[in-house]
Amino acid sequence: MDISEDKFIQQINTKEVGAFRVLFEHFYNYLVLYAMKRVRQREVAEDVVQEVFVAIWESPKEYNSFRGFKAFLYDAIQNRCLDYLKHKAVENRYLAYQLANHDDEREREYNLMREEVYRELYLSVRELPDRCREVFELHLKGKKNEEIAELLSLSVETVKTHKKNAVRFLKERMGNLFTLLVMFRVL
Repeated sequence: MDISEDKFIQQINTKEVGAFRVLFEHFYNYLVLYAMKRVRQREVAEDVVQEVFVAIWESPKEYNSFRGFKAFLYDAIQNRCLDYLKHKAVENRYLAYQLANHDDEREREYNLMREEVYRELYLSVRELPDRCREVFELHLKGKKNEEIAELLSLSVETVKTHKKNAVRFLKERMGNLFTLLVMFRVL
């Protein structure tokens, strides 16, 4: 340091610009390294040090000794780093909470939409002619064409025809909702 420690503290107390230049040149790099050990990010460490320098400039506080001033600097850096880390932890918890709730809400919306599509499907299926409806309901329960044919005493070709007619009717009746059925892998 180019000036005595006592003169430096006197200039800091009187807010002389030259003292802050000396403060920056003499302490900045050390304080950034000290802060980096705590916050693990250079940009954040630099911000912390700059905030402390600004606080010193704006504060009416006066320092009695160079040694006390140095202790204050390191304590102030330590406290700002802890504040930053606490704030970051709160932000992370809030973000995790938001993501969890967002996923829950998206899940609820998806389930609500799915229920509405199924409701429309079953209302539309009720409008099918009896035999066509029976074939299609068995299809929805996962039965194969051969099983449906055997259960209803129909030929496999007749089952296929009823299913085609049902799909054509549902496409017309349900419009865009029919596409969602395909997405939900119902058909």
